[in-house]
Amino acid sequence: MKILIIGDGKVGNTLAENLSGDEDNDVTIIDKNAETLRNTMENLDVRCVKGNGVSTRVLLEAGVGKTDLLIAATSSDEINMVCCLTAKKLGAHHTIARIRDPEYADELSQLRADLGLDAAINPEQSVAGEIVKLLAFPAAEHMETFAKGRVEMVEIKATANLSVLNMNLKEIAKKVSSSILIGAIWRSGNVIIPNGDERILENDRIYIIGQPARVIQFCVRIGIRAVKTTDVMIVGGGRVAYYLAKYLSEIGVRAKIIESDFKRCQELSELLPNTLIIHGDGSDDRVLRSENISNMDSFVALTGIDEENLITALLAKRYGVPEVVAKINRTFYLDVIRDIGVGHIVSPKLITSNYILRYVRGLKNAMGIPVEILYQIVDGLAEVIEFTAQPSAKLLDIPLKKLRLIKGVLIAILVRKNEIIIPHGNDAVKAGDSVVLVTKGLALSDLDDIIAT
Repeated sequence: MKILIIGDGKVGNTLAENLSGDEDNDVTIIDKNAETLRNTMENLDVRCVKGNGVSTRVLLEAGVGKTDLLIAATSSDEINMVCCLTAKKLGAHHTIARIRDPEYADELSQLRADLGLDAAINPEQSVAGEIVKLLAFPAAEHMETFAKGRVEMVEIKATANLSVLNMNLKEIAKKVSSSILIGAIWRSGNVIIPNGDERILENDRIYIIGQPARVIQFCVRIGIRAVKTTDVMIVGGGRVAYYLAKYLSEIGVRAKIIESDFKRCQELSELLPNTLIIHGDGSDDRVLRSENISNMDSFVALTGIDEENLITALLAKRYGVPEVVAKINRTFYLDVIRDIGVGHIVSPKLITSNYILRYVRGLKNAMGIPVEILYQIVDGLAEVIEFTAQPSAKLLDIPLKKLRLIKGVLIAILVRKNEIIIPHGNDAVKAGDSVVLVTKGLALSDLDDIIAT
């Protein structure tokens, strides 16, 4: 698949890294900064073209006429839209634009129609949606849904109070619940695709997969309390804060935003009449205390500076706020941040790249490769892949206990019409099933690829 990326910034580079890892992809990246492109060429197996992605000459030089997918991910919404419009006229089959300005948020459907966009991604709006999900189920470090919303994957940390600590997965299925599946475990920097003998240890991050209601029931049974959020403090008044406060207001949650820029405070007061806007320095301990931080149910740090978000999140923890979320842009030290117990971490870059990776997989499915959806988990170290079982698949109607699967893969869920199946040894894949796999370090393009030869 020929993919052209405009903009070698944080999102563009992350996409290039992920997409170039698939040997079926031929990735080209365009950027005006020669030094940035030089670093990319040294680290990634991609073609780089120096120039302006709006330029017809540059696009043609990059091979836009034979491009299956163009992704415009520069820092300018308008440039991204023009790039996509031009690329479509020059022969690009599909285009995606990163569009961030809230003024465009309510017009995306019309913009897509007018510009011929196949998809548009608003990173800040997506991050706000992710935070709302985390606040709705605070025990989760991260949540994803697949199988058209009928299956949920929740990441939680195994703390000392959980009843399943030191139990193996077979015991958990017998004593607690067999209606969920633990699909992956992150332990001390390593990802484990577990078998039934694997035990849950303290500080593991475990990935629970099942129907949403069953996942919540399981979490309650093992000792995770469900806490309702009613009061939220947000530090930083950027675009994510705007979308988050808007979402919270719609579901009846009280929110206050602390922002250091007075002009931005005035703008937010007009845009968010139901949200309390405070002019002040959210990293100042005195400001946080004066705004009763210790009485908050949740605290969200959303400034543009990672270090400031970490400091304020740690302050919120110190004052006993039950749920804390911090936005982090530089993802290379996520493990360190989690180890110091900041709380939930959200990354616009990872959320955006995950969305586009899922779209790319959907395109490949339309081109004859039967991958429905791909989700990266455990900071990109493992994947959840959803296939549709074709009538020609070799593993059909064979009990799973008789299949020899390659190492690093787990069949997590079978979706058969309206039935959600947590598979056991006697279950078998049927033609037409949606098959959800958890994999580590594998490039799968077909369901039969999981069978050991």
